[in-house]
Formats: sequence, structure tokens, C-alpha cells
Amino acid sequence: MSSFRAFKIAGDRLKNGVSVVIFPEATIPDAYPPALHAFKNGPFRLAIEMKVPIIPVTSLNTWKVLWDTGKEFGSRPGICDIFVHKPIETAHLTLGDADALRNEVHAIIKQKLQQA
Repeated sequence: MSSFRAFKIAGDRLKNGVSVVIFPEATIPDAYPPALHAFKNGPFRLAIEMKVPIIPVTSLNTWKVLWDTGKEFGSRPGICDIFVHKPIETAHLTLGDADALRNEVHAIIKQKLQQA
């Protein structure tokens, strides 16, 4: 139910021209070091419904600087490498394309992580 409310708010913000950041894994992994998990469909369906582009962003080493709790593995000052990929247009897509869009974005981010 909270996811539904969050996407309703995100949709309202998009309608008003406000950019929205969504983490499509919808989970904070407990494994150290973290691994990329499967993406949920919600963000991609929302982008298609709203006809807004998706801009994939890869955070290469943030986990090394700022771990979840900061207790077990520590958090420390540092530089995080963030890569902003080319936008992916969704205006021509239908909801039937959501899985393919999700897989495309996942592959883009996974490839960048493997290059690091």
C-alpha cells in the first residue's frame, strides 16, 4: 500500500514538471559488498504512463563511502563516482513494453558496474 501511495505522489509531481528519483530495486541489500538486484516494474510503468524519459544513473562506489548503518563496515568521507547515462524516451512505448524497458535499464547499469 505504501508503494502505491509513493507512486501516486511521484505521478502527481511528474504532472507538475518535477523530476523524480526512484530506486527500482525497491530494497536495500544486506550483502557486503552489495550486488545489483532485479528491478521492480513500477517505475517503468509510471514513466510510460506519464510519457517521461528515464535517465539511468549508476553509482559506482557509493557503498564504499557510505554503508547502510555506518557501524559494522563504517562510513567515511570520500568521493563517489556517479555516472549519468543517456535518457531513454518512453513517449512511444506502451505498458506492454514495461518489462523490456526495465530490462534495458538494468542492463545499462549492470554493464557500467562491471566496467568499474
